[in-house]
Amino acid sequence: MTQERPADADLPIVAFDFDGTVTIKDSFSTFLKWRAGGLRWWIGCVKLIPAGFVYLVDRDRGRIKAAAVREFLKGVPRERLEADARRFAEQHSRTLLRPDAVAAWKRWREQPVRLIVVTASPDIVVAPFARGLGADMVVGTQLAFDAQNRVIGAFSGPNCRGPEKVVRLKELFGPNVRLKAAYGDTGGDTEMLAIAEEPYYRVFTGRP
Repeated sequence: MTQERPADADLPIVAFDFDGTVTIKDSFSTFLKWRAGGLRWWIGCVKLIPAGFVYLVDRDRGRIKAAAVREFLKGVPRERLEADARRFAEQHSRTLLRPDAVAAWKRWREQPVRLIVVTASPDIVVAPFARGLGADMVVGTQLAFDAQNRVIGAFSGPNCRGPEKVVRLKELFGPNVRLKAAYGDTGGDTEMLAIAEEPYYRVFTGRP
């Protein structure tokens, strides 16, 4: 659920990766664990062991993430999932967000730029955090829903990581998109950082 493109499309773009950059750890797995509860979480993790072995071979993060979606979210109505994501953000923003990353975000917010979160996590989970920060847009991995608006246990497109981050940005802002600045913390941000005038890699270390 990528948010609508802002009306002032001529403003420079500043893009922040989310997990590990703005947060201290992966927000999606933390959300799944929080939502499932202790026993259900551990049962699900055991059931995901075969997918974990496959990941050791193919290193396909999208595949193992989709397996987690099937295990923990399949059949959940969109409205309920959105409500859970809001509650999760309300309860965990202070413990997940890096204070120095938030400070940098606020400094950019004072300038005439478009602040965008570009994340491999499902956008439906990250969106409440982004709204709280005042983001202009969230670009993330998109869950697929059936005709009854329930999670079917798959993505509606590629995992928004690595080259796919740039693909999505070009779809939104044109083939010659340039970023005024970009922040990331893993190899999954390499391509996005490469199109930034000011690339920042692992510059945030603060903890709540």
